[in-house]
Amino acid sequence: MAVFSFTFFFCTVGHEVHMKKESLGFIGLGVMGHSMCTHLLDAGYPVHVFNRTKSKAEGVLAKGAVWEDSPARVAKAVDIVFTMLGFPQDVEQVYFGENGLFSASHAGECFVDMTTTKPSLSLSIAKRAEELGCQACDAPVSGGDTGAKNATLSIMVGAERSVYERLIPFFRILGKATYEGGPGTGQHTKMSNQIVIAGTMAGMCEALLYARKAGLDEQTMLDTIKTGAAGCWSLDNLAPRVIKGDYEPGFMIDHFVKDMGIALEESKKMGLCLPTLALVQQLYIALQGLNLGKLGTQALVLALDRVSGAGCFKEN
Repeated sequence: MAVFSFTFFFCTVGHEVHMKKESLGFIGLGVMGHSMCTHLLDAGYPVHVFNRTKSKAEGVLAKGAVWEDSPARVAKAVDIVFTMLGFPQDVEQVYFGENGLFSASHAGECFVDMTTTKPSLSLSIAKRAEELGCQACDAPVSGGDTGAKNATLSIMVGAERSVYERLIPFFRILGKATYEGGPGTGQHTKMSNQIVIAGTMAGMCEALLYARKAGLDEQTMLDTIKTGAAGCWSLDNLAPRVIKGDYEPGFMIDHFVKDMGIALEESKKMGLCLPTLALVQQLYIALQGLNLGKLGTQALVLALDRVSGAGCFKEN
């Protein structure tokens, strides 16, 4: 009889744990964050949200998200907070500011920063979280607006292994996560990703400029080369936008310039010379100088067109 009672208690407790859904917070409802938050809501999780511009939260509020007036109020209300912000200074303010997350955290709370930011900042967040009895994870993503909408993001996770395991169910809702190592390694992996993207973006845009000047049927050319050695994500997802003259951001130039700057800063610390990355960053900075920083990264073709004086591509 004692054995039966113990078994019944275990099953009951196990059932309760399985049924309990941790409450979530989401801060940063931009091009990607809005879709990511929507997926978490659709999976049935209660989500409390904050965004600097409340109007950008209307879509998720209509789906049942709960609005909070500050990051601190989000922290008070939930078990796990996801942040998807723009720049390192935004991350620092949201976490360490007067009404930031750490001002109202509680023991056992987990903070997941999915912004691409400085590895050193991720380490500072992890250290402060530990001091407060909390957990932290840097989990930058790749895949742009398409990956966010389709829940196919590549998620690069830097955290203690136990924190990663706690977060696996949520990462599966958003895409595919890979454990890179301890705090900060997610950001270093994302820097590696951005270095590759800088090179492939330049190559893709130069190829499209060449094809248009040569009078090729661009779509035929694209269909031909993307199945060979030149095949890459940029050719599949961004080249068709360039052909159509669509420069709307899946990933914004201003944010990519920030990312390349972080990668160059980290490279300098390690004594590395990355000339291709430096050149591509300068081309993007030229677009910022033309007030085109809010366009998508595929607008690099406009800078290359201007350098050549080709007149093949124009901003709509």
